[in-house]
Formats: sequence, structure tokens, C-alpha cells
Amino acid sequence: MDESRLISFWKMSGSGNDFIIIDNRDLSLHVGDLPEFARRICARKISVGADGLFLIEPSASVDFKWQFFNSDGSVGEMCGNGSRCVARYAFLRGIAGEKMSFETLAGIITAEVHGDMVKSRLTDPSSLKINQKILLDGREIVLDSIDTGVPHAVCFFENLDTCDVFDRGRKIRRHESFQPRGTNANFARVLDRHKMRVRTYERGVEAETLACGTGVVASVLAAAGRNLVESPVDVTVQSGEILRVYFSRTDGRFEEICLEGKVKIVYQGMLFEEAYK
Repeated sequence: MDESRLISFWKMSGSGNDFIIIDNRDLSLHVGDLPEFARRICARKISVGADGLFLIEPSASVDFKWQFFNSDGSVGEMCGNGSRCVARYAFLRGIAGEKMSFETLAGIITAEVHGDMVKSRLTDPSSLKINQKILLDGREIVLDSIDTGVPHAVCFFENLDTCDVFDRGRKIRRHESFQPRGTNANFARVLDRHKMRVRTYERGVEAETLACGTGVVASVLAAAGRNLVESPVDVTVQSGEILRVYFSRTDGRFEEICLEGKVKIVYQGMLFEEAYK
């Protein structure tokens, strides 16, 4: 075995979203096609398994930047729970202090780490559309859409336990109304002015995940756009954990969007070449 070819990585979980994180600040990672590498090591049961892969790389202006790949190998512009995992990783590895900034394709993200609690300030959302009507299986449904770093659609339901998230989510994700980028699909219930529950079908994972940070934020802002909630809002995700969303609103625009919750270190390991070949 050539130990020089082993790749050090961390596995972390943000409220049920799990990620592989590799420190590539020296740009020494040479594994060929990166999307294919991500797809292979994110495959569950036959490799490490994860919702996505982050490569930490140098930045000329802030603490670091990332390359982010979804589990299907597609490039992700932004990931709310991933930003929290990466922030705790960077702090524990001495890459950044408790307060940090880093580059993503969606813009500069700032974060604060306090033990296993991490709070990320996301980029300001855009394109909130309330009461958007689309045809699904020949029936008209009403949903909201918003971009919180990545595109999201939000449907409000009274009973999320009986909602077919996979089937409905898959159809909404690829609906012609959201092409060419596609969308993530969220199914939300407002419990009171400061509590919600959300389930999400994630684009790039192509399945329901146990949590989706940008989806939770999208759902909260859609509910706020309907005047159903006010900041802060505690959101229970499918893992059973709670994410807290903070926001302000000025002249109809949402600003100062923050996502807070626990981040768990799952394990640190060495990746063998046969795990991705």
C-alpha cells in the first residue's frame, strides 16, 4: 500500500446533513475528475457516503474558499448546513478563528463558532414569489419560490407525515417552471409564530435529506412573506433536530439572514484509492 496516496478527511453532520471535508489548501489533491470523485466517495454503502463534499482551498481575500459538490457530482452554489460544518472544521483545524468569512459561489459567508453550535450568516435572498401556481399531475398547486443561495420552492401542508416528499419533490424539482436550474422542494408546516417543521427534497442529492439549511431558511422566509412567522423561528427538520433562523425585513426586503444549530464531528479518516476508483 502506498500511504502517500491516502487522503485525510473529516466526516461531519449538520442537523442530519452529512458531509465529507478535505483540506486542500496546498492544492495537492490530484484525483482526476472532481465531480466523479465526489460522486464516488459520497456513495453510501460502497464508500464513505455523504450528502456532499467540500474541498477547503486558499482565498486571497478572506479566510478560505470552498469547492462544493453534491452527492451526484453536481456543483453546489451554496449549502446552509454545509457552511456550519465547514466553519466548525476550519475553527478546529486552526484555519480560522471563532469568527470567520469564506468564499462560496453564492458569495461571501460569515460564521461564528461556539462549541458545537455554529451560526452562519447567509447571503441575502432574492426573487421571492408568493402564490405561484403550477400544474402537477394535471392539478393546479400553489407554492412559493425563493433563492437563498440556491433555488427553492416551498409548499405548505397541514400533515407532513402523510406528504409524499419523494414523489412530489422529484416532480417539483424538475418542473418546467424552474428550468434550467431546477429547484429544491420544501414541504413546510407553520406551528406558531416562532415554530415550524420542514421536510426537503434536495436537488443534487435527488432524495429527501434529514435536513437542508437553505431549505429551512427558504421555508421560514416564505412563511414570513405570508406574515405567518416572525424572527427568530425554530424549525424541526426530519432528523428531529432544530435549526434556528434569524432575519430582518426592511422595505419588504429580507436581510441579515442567519442559520444556527448544532454541528457534530462524526469521524476523521484516511481515504484509500479503492474507495473512489
